[in-house]
Amino acid sequence: MNALELEFSQAQDSSQWLAGQAVDALLDEARLAPKPGLVDSRGRGAHTDLDLDLMCRSARALAPAFTEMAGAARDTGAPTLALRESLGRIGREAEAVMMKTTQGINTHRGAIWAMGLLVAGAAMAPDVASPARTARLAAVIARLPDRHAPQVTGNKGERACRDFGVLGARGQAQAGFPQVIERGLPELQRSRSRGDSETASRLNALLAILSGLDDTCVLSRAGPAALQALQADAAGVLAGGGVATLTGRRLLRQLDARALAFNVSPGGAADLLAATLFLDRLDPRVQRPSLL
Repeated sequence: MNALELEFSQAQDSSQWLAGQAVDALLDEARLAPKPGLVDSRGRGAHTDLDLDLMCRSARALAPAFTEMAGAARDTGAPTLALRESLGRIGREAEAVMMKTTQGINTHRGAIWAMGLLVAGAAMAPDVASPARTARLAAVIARLPDRHAPQVTGNKGERACRDFGVLGARGQAQAGFPQVIERGLPELQRSRSRGDSETASRLNALLAILSGLDDTCVLSRAGPAALQALQADAAGVLAGGGVATLTGRRLLRQLDARALAFNVSPGGAADLLAATLFLDRLDPRVQRPSLL
């Protein structure tokens, strides 16, 4: 193997590694339990058309797209209009793969957007494993226009943004994923530092995100009152000591019951938890306990 071939092989390996981290983060999110209203290892949550097996098959089907996104960003080396449009094209193709895999069920549309941008940000700065820097690069890409993107998709999240005046997944990305950087990751690290299990720490991170997120999945199903109730309940679990405590676990069960009563699933918060876990995986400074 000559020097050029070796360089190409190493670049391919790095892109595939990043894609693997992204897929593993999606799988970790899907399997985490007990999550309020969401599909997890216990069951379907508030869904009738989703289960854990389908979520996992969908996540794995996205690996080639994330690899291609990482390669495009690595080759470009900077946020450019051409990169934004390449990522948009790959993302739309990934969505088609997802829909084929799931027979028409939306499992990861929001995650393709968020994770694809973060994979690209990480590929552009492989030697700087800072979650904040990766998120900032992703935000610069997200703010660039894509001439080829459909103006109107008809997706539930898009309608919720219009109907309720929120920014949704697009706004989160363009702002640099504040719910991840300012809520999810700090809570994950705070919970670990006080000795919580990894499962409890990840659940607390999800609740921290949910407590401050205008989750369009909840809004589209049940409106602002339901979202406000879930946000308040999530904040209450954390105020009660988090899910590692008896009080916190009792409050989490109440939150889960409320989500099921509203028939809502905070999928936006779940996507951002996966993004949190992805960025956490890339940070070599973090000491992660085993998942117990």
